[in-house]
Amino acid sequence: MGGKHHIHNIELLLMEEAWELFCKKAFSSSPNGSCPPQLKSFAQELVGKCNGLPLAIAALGSLMYSKNTSQWNEIYSSLNWSLSNNPELEGVKTILLLSFNDLPYQLKHCFLYCSLFPKDNKIRRKRLIKLWMAEGFVEKVEGSTLEEIVDSYLLKLTFRNLLQVIDRNEFGRPRRCKMHDLLRELALSISVKEKFGAIHGGGEEMKECKARRISIHKTDGEVKSFMGMSKLRSFLVFNKSLKTLPSRSKMLRVLDLEDAPIDELPDEVFKLFNLRYLNLRGTLLKKLPNSIGRLLNLQTLDIRDTQIKALPHGIGKLQSLRHLILHQFTRNWNDFKYITGPRTPSNICRLKNLQAVTYLEIKGDLLKQIRSMTQLTKIGLTNVKAADEMDLCDSIHNMKLMRYLCVMVTNAEETLHMDALLSPPTNLQKLVLVGKLEKVPQWFHSLQSLTYLHLRWSRLEEDLLPHIAALPYLGSLLLTNAYVGKQLCFSTGFLQLTSLKIRNFPQLNEIIIEKGVMPNLKSLHIISCMQLNTVPKGIEYLQNLQELILESVLMELQNHIEGEESVDFPKVQHIPIIYIR
Repeated sequence: MGGKHHIHNIELLLMEEAWELFCKKAFSSSPNGSCPPQLKSFAQELVGKCNGLPLAIAALGSLMYSKNTSQWNEIYSSLNWSLSNNPELEGVKTILLLSFNDLPYQLKHCFLYCSLFPKDNKIRRKRLIKLWMAEGFVEKVEGSTLEEIVDSYLLKLTFRNLLQVIDRNEFGRPRRCKMHDLLRELALSISVKEKFGAIHGGGEEMKECKARRISIHKTDGEVKSFMGMSKLRSFLVFNKSLKTLPSRSKMLRVLDLEDAPIDELPDEVFKLFNLRYLNLRGTLLKKLPNSIGRLLNLQTLDIRDTQIKALPHGIGKLQSLRHLILHQFTRNWNDFKYITGPRTPSNICRLKNLQAVTYLEIKGDLLKQIRSMTQLTKIGLTNVKAADEMDLCDSIHNMKLMRYLCVMVTNAEETLHMDALLSPPTNLQKLVLVGKLEKVPQWFHSLQSLTYLHLRWSRLEEDLLPHIAALPYLGSLLLTNAYVGKQLCFSTGFLQLTSLKIRNFPQLNEIIIEKGVMPNLKSLHIISCMQLNTVPKGIEYLQNLQELILESVLMELQNHIEGEESVDFPKVQHIPIIYIR
């Protein structure tokens, strides 16, 4: 049974459906979600002007949410005026423009910035918020970090339907989003008009460009000139053949070269004193020069998936650095060491603004040194040894703000000792442990904020499940070669679990799911479990299961569920998507 792909063409809504969608957005906080009588005639006329387009109706509904009667009057009059005085703008664009004009100025900038990404680009939330921060769009609020404030900006734009969320994590937090074509067209026209930003195909027209932000989408070879760009603030490349970079743009804050085919950076880049964001992910770079230390305003450095094996000593001078993304995936999920990090000088511990660093290779006394980095919210560590237990647990214990932790030992034979950790950080949400565990760490039961757990190559001999079944927020559980037993029995709890992956369990021949356990499970993956010959007993109880994915499993297991005549088909017929590959 393979998954089928459908292209869904959005139909225009009938008046009744349009009204229902509008009320859902505009009056979600009213009793029964219904329109107050005094606004009904206004509201119906406004909905009529949307011509049934869901995007316009949703945007307008979100705009009217929480507006009072006099504001309704204002918006209604303004829309009528715009429609009659701007015949060159189609009605729907006028409505969308109204939504844009209602935004606070920081959100206007954030929205326009999204139009610099290519059409239909799936924009990573983490990339976008770091770009907005680098540009200075974020207004500081007492008691909140910049990251928290900028996250709230993204939520406001998605609430107003100005950005579409296309991928969420297990708790509904956006992972990736995109711009509707109509909105992008509108944002681009505003950007060009206001010299906010422009998209270029390269070539001669670059000389005349006065926009403060340039996004390169196509080039016929090398871009000839970046003259006249002294006020350039952002330079983004979405092109595989660009080899020339702006060098005279002293105001440049953002240089985003993700996946560009460059193997070295010109010296001029390290003279860009105002640079706050440098994205070199996926480039062909083999090293960073020591002069990186000149970029004293740098907030984000991303060298993920490059060929850089060591960081220069100059990294310790980057006192403004908040995000340091270093890791490289080996591309083979079945390797023990599926992720690596470059060698790092110990002076990295001087970076007191650093919020997140992934992944540091532990050498010398680096583990002792990082205990002073109490401000970290995210850290990944590789090359950890059993003998490091005290220093490791000491450092983690000090990091009270930690939300993400990954610890990977040196090799598959090394044991990961973490029992000296008296209590894990209270806010820890994501935990990844890679290496042999002699027993389940005794502090697992106190992971009261944990949403994601990945145990890899743990090869536990004791049953892990009773230790984690009661964790109140655990939404995603990934177990890779984590247990050597023959039976996994989900007998209680896992109330919030939505995603479960069981991979590479060499002796597992039975999975049992009791009734009422994992009631919210939506996705179940079973991969490379070569002793398992039947589907999990009790899979029929998982009434919310949306997908079952079986990969590299026995033919006997496939035969049990393939085809309506098969023995276990009745147990899985309620699952909409079943992939066997």
